[in-house]
Amino acid sequence: QVQLVESGGGLVQPGGSLRLSCAASGSIFSARDMRWYRQAPGKQRELVAVITSGGSTNYADSVKGRFTISRDNGVNTVHLQMNRLNPEDTAVYYCNAAPVMGSRSYWGQGTQVTVSS
Repeated sequence: QVQLVESGGGLVQPGGSLRLSCAASGSIFSARDMRWYRQAPGKQRELVAVITSGGSTNYADSVKGRFTISRDNGVNTVHLQMNRLNPEDTAVYYCNAAPVMGSRSYWGQGTQVTVSS
């Protein structure tokens, strides 16, 4: 019912920037908290950033001050602006739509971010 499609990943040099997007289709986007997760090879999935339905944001300590999450309810899209990237940011980044009443959470397929010189 809800489909999430991430885009914007790629290869970037240390210190560079990328902007990820997550386009949502389906119902009740504006009522859901939206999250970005990432998973590096051999590591557990990590919550990176969250934005609530009301627009409040929170970030993992590892990305605080460098990443910014935002949403545009008019086009059912959430973004993750990533600045001053370092090799430790290399991971597959996943968009997640939190559950609302009568629903479950949903996941995108992920987009690869590689930070390397």
